[in-house]
Amino acid sequence: MTTLAAVAVSAATFLGMELVAWGMHKFVLHGPLWFLHRSHHVRHPHRFERNDFFFLFYGTLSMLCIHFGAPAKDWRFWVGVGIASYGCVYFFVHDVLIHGRLRFWRKSRNAYLRALNMAHKMHHKTTGRDGSEEFGMLWVSPKYYLLAWRRPAPVRSAIGHQQKERK
Repeated sequence: MTTLAAVAVSAATFLGMELVAWGMHKFVLHGPLWFLHRSHHVRHPHRFERNDFFFLFYGTLSMLCIHFGAPAKDWRFWVGVGIASYGCVYFFVHDVLIHGRLRFWRKSRNAYLRALNMAHKMHHKTTGRDGSEEFGMLWVSPKYYLLAWRRPAPVRSAIGHQQKERK
């Protein structure tokens, strides 16, 4: 497989994973597997959620594709790379930036990331199985992107941070 074809397969898989994630989230997680996903929509004192087990499915799928495609570096390998890439981006955007599960990246001045955060907050506005919107991870409805452009970005200054800590 040529380098261009490998990049194309990985990129197409990455983009396709957004569609897969949207469909799975809307129809499966908010459907028959709500009993697992519910833990992500309610506040709890635990560090982990039942919802965290979903990474095992995609991680296993990615690992199998990479493993069986590695000897020939065929399309399976590059599909696995695309799935793994999406999983890494998902972790940093969803778990780290949006939900703050690791505290090293809290706020962003980037309009796209702020729009993504707003859309995700709308998704979590309801704690029930029904009534949610915005099921994707990377695609943002234009209305949230426009809101992010209109609202001022958070101010980052040493003085502001020190004043917050004193309160």
